[in-house]
Amino acid sequence: MSGGIRKDWIVGPGRPLTGRIRVPGDKSVSHRAIMLASLAEGVSRISGFLEGEDTRATAAVFERLGVRIEAPSPQSRIVHGVGLHGLRGSADALDCGNAGTGMRLLAGVLAGQAFDSVLIGDASLSKRPMRRVIDPLSQMGARIDSDAGGLPPLRIRGGQALRGIEYALPVASAQVKSALLLAGLYAEGETVVREPHPTRDYTERMLSAFGWPIEFEPGVARVRGGAGTTQALRATDVRVPADFSSAAFFLVAASAIPGSDLTLEAVGMNPRRTGLLQALRAMGADIVESGVREEGGETVAGLRVRYAPLRGIDVPEAIVPDMIDEFPALFVAAACADGATRISGAAELRVKESDRLAAMSAGLRALGIRVDEVADGATIHGGAFAVPEDGASLSIDSRGDHRIAMSLAIAAQRCPGEFAVADVANVATSFPGFDALARDAGFALREATA
Repeated sequence: MSGGIRKDWIVGPGRPLTGRIRVPGDKSVSHRAIMLASLAEGVSRISGFLEGEDTRATAAVFERLGVRIEAPSPQSRIVHGVGLHGLRGSADALDCGNAGTGMRLLAGVLAGQAFDSVLIGDASLSKRPMRRVIDPLSQMGARIDSDAGGLPPLRIRGGQALRGIEYALPVASAQVKSALLLAGLYAEGETVVREPHPTRDYTERMLSAFGWPIEFEPGVARVRGGAGTTQALRATDVRVPADFSSAAFFLVAASAIPGSDLTLEAVGMNPRRTGLLQALRAMGADIVESGVREEGGETVAGLRVRYAPLRGIDVPEAIVPDMIDEFPALFVAAACADGATRISGAAELRVKESDRLAAMSAGLRALGIRVDEVADGATIHGGAFAVPEDGASLSIDSRGDHRIAMSLAIAAQRCPGEFAVADVANVATSFPGFDALARDAGFALREATA
């Protein structure tokens, strides 16, 4: 979705991070708000919508399926819902761009439609495994074909009679859980999803906000659907909180850069999303919450973070699912800490937009940090960063992964000199305007020129 345009950054030591900032809206909530508002009866208004390429791709898919979506101003959407059975098939493939969340959740929605659909994505998404969602949806009666190895495109056959199942996820995944719950709206009987570890519950909370009866608690969710139900999703207004995953880069940076005192406004504090906060506090970070309140069924708070010396820890496996997207940033915190930080139980990182374990290990090693990589994690030995005297000679490949690129930009703020971060265009998929906001806060970051 970034148009194939190559973009690199030059990054290096900046100043302490200070002031007050607000990061963009939560990507996970924005995806789900568009989906459920489209399937609801009536007009829903979404404020705080993330203007990222991933979320725009999801909105564009539903427009292709016959939903009218207005954008009266930035971060705002008005969605004219068509009801659970009001979508119209598209003769063209539905392009999810780089959005793994979009593709997996759409597979659940489209499995219950009367028409055929094809889901495609960009080069990165086309390498991400979809078997984990295809298999349980097939058990519900869906017919989904894919390329070898369960890779996109996904060809979804319409007109299938779905039935509710009880499914135990082999690997904790909010995306797979959500796909099954959305398919469950169309399935006869009850759909029950059990998790080995609780994952973020945005879909469950939002289904409830849109008026669909759902039972959920950490580790299990139940929803009932089918042709015989008179239940409907009812339009509602959604206020999207600031994205914790986007805030994570600034939480780590301000914790690691001496002299920093930075406040992040109205950050989403869903307990299934904030494992990084627990990990940073265990490492000695000084992060204080203020103005805690409920907005649209989600807890939000201001987060004031001040520099504090960090120490290495063994990251508890119990919080790994609650911080799976924040591990690239945690790698940088660990590199800045005194002692070793051990991560295990995070094999999921190998099948994200890149192999994030390998990408962050390689990136930190290039900056002089010792990292011992294992199959499901790594040990990061905190120490001093190093770059060549001629920083232009060092270029670290982000592998087209937005979170790797932003994490390397954090690391640069603690380095003695500049270097290049290559292939950063995909930052726009989740955090449009990151470079400008980072510079305003204190980062030394500029776009490389040819």
